[in-house]
Amino acid sequence: MGDGVLRVGSALPDPPFELVGGAGDAVGFDPAVMSEVAARLGRTFVQLRYEADDFDGIFAGLDHGDYDVVASGATITDHRRTLARFCRPYVRSGQSLVVDRQLRPDVRGVDDLGGLTLGVQRGNTSEPVADALARDGRIAGVRRYAYRDILTALDDVAAGTIDAFMKLEPVMRALTRDRPTLAVVQAGITHEELGVAVRSDDADLAADVDRALDELRADGTLERLGREWLGTDAPGSTTSVVR
Repeated sequence: MGDGVLRVGSALPDPPFELVGGAGDAVGFDPAVMSEVAARLGRTFVQLRYEADDFDGIFAGLDHGDYDVVASGATITDHRRTLARFCRPYVRSGQSLVVDRQLRPDVRGVDDLGGLTLGVQRGNTSEPVADALARDGRIAGVRRYAYRDILTALDDVAAGTIDAFMKLEPVMRALTRDRPTLAVVQAGITHEELGVAVRSDDADLAADVDRALDELRADGTLERLGREWLGTDAPGSTTSVVR
């Protein structure tokens, strides 16, 4: 970061965390937060797009020097801690379940998925949840999609190719808003903390980002961006910013 730039890696599309705006630039919760962080660090915010089938591959970009931080609605897990150093959590959320109400009016949650197929993205934290459901015989099978193919997965739910899809609640609420037959029927399936990641040995940058995020908490900016982009104040939301 000696050139005064903060390069931020994100996987798009993943609204409302990150999506492509009308001018072709990235907008969303993470770009809004990280542009504020960069400003407080005296850096220039630069958004870089990660494109691959498996989300967990985004953390390899830190080691390769492709970007300085990852801010991409990323849940902090024990496995991911072996791939990167995480700053203190900035969001709490959980997995949600989406179905087509016309095709599956009887499905109101994961307990109603017996004999059905559940879709997830590769490398997403929904994947181990789905695998556990399959091992326990609570679903018939798991359909895995490349990370960039989330819209295809939702098309498949609407077509009946798969019976349900699982992903973090804010993303599912955003992506089903313009799909009237699709609905989030269960939220809060898991309890997850999301965080910004840096290279494993970059403790100094982690401390700088934590300090900037603390400033955003203190002046109300983080809470405001949570309401604006994540709908943290919406009825029924299980998502919140970490104060």
